[in-house]
Amino acid sequence: MSEAECPSSTEIDVIIPEQAFLYETETLEYILCKPKLLPLKSVSLEKLEKMQKEANEKIKANREIDQSTESRDKPCTDNAWRKILW
Repeated sequence: MSEAECPSSTEIDVIIPEQAFLYETETLEYILCKPKLLPLKSVSLEKLEKMQKEANEKIKANREIDQSTESRDKPCTDNAWRKILW
């Protein structure tokens, strides 16, 4: 390699400050990222709500079944039936 092609042979101008320090101020800039969408409810909260809803539906169904069996098994005390039987 010749001297012109060699990177070590290039001369660098040295700047020496006479009265103060030599430094470069770097300004900070914001880097904007793509916004991340967060769910309003977490997955575990949604699962809990689903389980509670299913439990409430089962309780309601059981109550309806109990009420229908009680009304069927309940003896009739209506006055109209008493009149027919007497």
